[in-house]
Amino acid sequence: MKVSKLSSNPTASMPDPSPPLHTGRDSVSQRSPIAADCQAPEAVRGGAEARRFPFPSLPSISLSGRRGHGRRAGGGGGGGGSGRAAVAAMGGPGGLRQARRLCHWGPLVALAVVAVCSATAMADAALWYWPLDTAGGSVNFVVLLNWTVMILYNYFSAMFVGPGYVPLGWTPENSQDCMYLQYCKVCQSYKAPRSHHCRKCNRCVMKMDHHCPWINNCCGYQNHASFTLFLFLAPLGCIHASFIFIMTMYTQLYNRISFGWSSVKIDMSAAKRDPRTIIPFGLSAFAASLFALGLALGTTIAVGMLFIIQMKVILTNKTSIESWIEEKAKDRIQYYQTGETFIFPYDTGSKWKNFKQVFTWSGIPEGDGLDWPVRDGCHQYSLTIEQLKQKADKRVRSVRYRAIEDYSGVCCPVTKGVKTFFTTPCTEEPRIALSKGDLILATRGLKHWMYGEKILDSAADALDVLNLHPHHAALQH
Repeated sequence: MKVSKLSSNPTASMPDPSPPLHTGRDSVSQRSPIAADCQAPEAVRGGAEARRFPFPSLPSISLSGRRGHGRRAGGGGGGGGSGRAAVAAMGGPGGLRQARRLCHWGPLVALAVVAVCSATAMADAALWYWPLDTAGGSVNFVVLLNWTVMILYNYFSAMFVGPGYVPLGWTPENSQDCMYLQYCKVCQSYKAPRSHHCRKCNRCVMKMDHHCPWINNCCGYQNHASFTLFLFLAPLGCIHASFIFIMTMYTQLYNRISFGWSSVKIDMSAAKRDPRTIIPFGLSAFAASLFALGLALGTTIAVGMLFIIQMKVILTNKTSIESWIEEKAKDRIQYYQTGETFIFPYDTGSKWKNFKQVFTWSGIPEGDGLDWPVRDGCHQYSLTIEQLKQKADKRVRSVRYRAIEDYSGVCCPVTKGVKTFFTTPCTEEPRIALSKGDLILATRGLKHWMYGEKILDSAADALDVLNLHPHHAALQH
């Protein structure tokens, strides 16, 4: 995609970090790669187009007291602690939307892996390794079945209960607190502390950790515990199943191997002994067991690593997004030498207390997803103020481009060159369709792709008023 650079001096005007002026849903900027910010990690880096500047000072707020739940306008759709039962209900149009979550490659692949590993392990255990007519075989079968039930229960809980969403039209009770929050033009509401807008779910998610394609839903405030339990139980069940696969193949092959002077022969037609076998362990059963073993071992490694990552952020009372915000805060302070000290406000200092905020006996996390306890020396808006500063820095470093070719928005554009085709970002985010003359506000870029947002006509007029359109340059990208 070819674009011409419009702004060679992005620091001409420093945007105010307060919530942007919103002019309605029609003026929402569409985001995604080729000119899309996919929420990828982005540290503050110096460069030819970045300069030191003092961040605008924000009014101080009281450290005492806690912020109210705010005014709720419109349907919340899972906002607040009571949203769990409402979202879990499968009747009516809402239930149909939840059922459609299964029609996605992520849940289909995940459920297929669970089905293959569970069914093969049960068949191997009952028919060839440890028959059910023994006490040990019966206990082994019940335990294996229990793994499957618990894995599926937590998986569907994470998928259908959902993360919980900030109510549409939500604003804090104190209108002056709006200056510390970002405004979501899609949801027409302010983003509560620790919430982020998910483009896949098209809602602001409370305590958003990430959007998981395997459950086709976000991991956040309400389903963080269920999602983490799924990540914990899946490797345990796969380890048990792997043991059954290995022992089944070993015991069955042991009775079929003949060692000669010059060769080793395997007779897969029938066992030489062990007359209790009801169904012969043939070549197809061996291939199925070997395939299931590969799935189980791969799942154990991949899901186990995800579980370790989740436990690290839970024990510090963070999310994956908040961990990256903290890293960017350190980079920003170090680069601009502001002399600030950023302290993450939600870490209680005790791993056990942090753990109990997510995992409870009732299964419902503490709080309501909008109001959070903070550590001494911090307040409810410590993190949101830091986000506003990072957002202001990001806008200062952004560059305006004008598209000089049409682009349909396809994931892998064949007509834009071989290198562009093979360097397509590995993300599910939609690409922005561009027409010749469209404006792009790019925040960062790869060699063949840009990340940022498309500027609509009304937004472009507003930027011109703000003096963010210094002059034209003929640089091709």
